[in-house]
Amino acid sequence: MNKEALTYWEKYWEKQEQLKPEVPVSAWQFGANPDHLAQLVIDGIKTATCSGYIFYEMENEPLPTTGEYNIILNSQDEPVAIIRTTDVQILPMNEVPEEFAIAEGEGDRTYEYWYTSHKEFFTIELNKVGKTFSDDMLVVCERFELVDVKQKDEKMNNYTK
Repeated sequence: MNKEALTYWEKYWEKQEQLKPEVPVSAWQFGANPDHLAQLVIDGIKTATCSGYIFYEMENEPLPTTGEYNIILNSQDEPVAIIRTTDVQILPMNEVPEEFAIAEGEGDRTYEYWYTSHKEFFTIELNKVGKTFSDDMLVVCERFELVDVKQKDEKMNNYTK
């Protein structure tokens, strides 16, 4: 986690009327268009995300867990928001429910758009590591809630609460 994200995290908890929980926190960007996707979160449109299970295995990374916090970064690695994971499910991609796909908030917010764009994204990413896409590949489906939006400042004039 970079210094700016860590500072944002600490300042967020200084404002709270509760103690900072002892849960994991990480900072990351969304997919291929981090600024647009972060803005969808800030606007309350995007309340879910998914990733390929195989990438967690390959990178020996822990899976997301309910209750953990994440600092969302823009394309410049600047923190713009904090989310808290509310649900995690591992499903075959072709069994992800339409309601989840819509909650991802992307494109025209249809299941067809979600499936096509994710198939394209996963195909490219899997090819980079010598793997191929299959309709039943496992995906990690995460639901989250927005808990804070970083206040607008001179560095991030695209983000407002």
